[in-house]
Amino acid sequence: MAALPHQDRRIRSLGIERPGEPYFFDYQEGPAGEGQVRLDLMYTGLSAGTELTFMKGTNPYLHSRWDEGAGVFVPGEPSARFPVNFLGYMEVGRVIDSRAGGFANGDVLATTFGHKTGHTANPDHDLLLKLPPGMDPMLGIFAAQMGPIAANGILHGDVEEFGRAVPFLGAGVQGRPVLVWGGGTVGLFCALFARVGGASEIVIVDPSPWRQDLARRMGFDAMGEDEGWRHAKGRWHSKSGGRGAEMVFQTRARSESLNLALRALRPQGVVIDLAFYQGGLDGTRLGEEFHHNGLAIRCAQINRMPRAVADVWDQRRLAQETLRLLEAEGDLIRREMITHVVPYDEAPALLRHLVADRPEFLQVVFAHE
Repeated sequence: MAALPHQDRRIRSLGIERPGEPYFFDYQEGPAGEGQVRLDLMYTGLSAGTELTFMKGTNPYLHSRWDEGAGVFVPGEPSARFPVNFLGYMEVGRVIDSRAGGFANGDVLATTFGHKTGHTANPDHDLLLKLPPGMDPMLGIFAAQMGPIAANGILHGDVEEFGRAVPFLGAGVQGRPVLVWGGGTVGLFCALFARVGGASEIVIVDPSPWRQDLARRMGFDAMGEDEGWRHAKGRWHSKSGGRGAEMVFQTRARSESLNLALRALRPQGVVIDLAFYQGGLDGTRLGEEFHHNGLAIRCAQINRMPRAVADVWDQRRLAQETLRLLEAEGDLIRREMITHVVPYDEAPALLRHLVADRPEFLQVVFAHE
């Protein structure tokens, strides 16, 4: 039986007990206080690229400590240890008790609180986004974090072209061909934002035929990695800029993918890098195309807006751009990109399956009824 708003309640959280072994952790949570909003989980999305590193024991936080002040990892002093009780940042919840202005019981909110069955949020500190009327609530898993990650990559590309004077998200790709390296969730959102921004051609590069077919069903050209850089060099060129792509949005966390993305660029082009290279980049080759063509690699991550526009662009603004994209492309995203919807109680078994059997998948959603 669900707890009443004034009662304590038991919260379950999906975590990793030890390498290779997910589990549910339980704790008690008190009622909402003044200015707070109490949420029940509806849906939570798996960020496989990050969360499976905890399953495999490869996440850098398990082996070193992030020194925020110095901006470096300190070896041998882990920030995280097993059991890791909280994971996830792609949630949709329903308000069951609102003690804050602007929110009412029954509101459906996109936010980030982890794979937990409930959460008490503070609107002054937490990003809480009301979903537009009529939107499939499952799409809300993308709104607060995953969509903004891709949008921030596009924004970095805009700043490369316009500096501080970015007129709108996607202005840097308007009328230009775009190469997206990687057909996962982040890559496909980059491609969708580029399409809304008016890119003249969008090519998604991925070695998986399954992901290539999915990208084509979404209306994009798709091809393998060797074909991708050859396509850019053979089809895209100008007298002043040379052959290749002006920028590549790189989302595959592998040395060979970064090397080929660099190869696809025209002289003085830029890789906008959104990948999480938790396994390192021992095979990166910076003495070849990177050196001879004067290329650049720009890391774009959600907590690092381009400095030139950081006073006018923040995560909330990128989230609002994501909601607009979800309204325009929601049916397509729901049909093609959410490939697995699994009951919340079955999440540990699904994680074991993903690591052990490596099936083809794109976006996994855990549904909490």
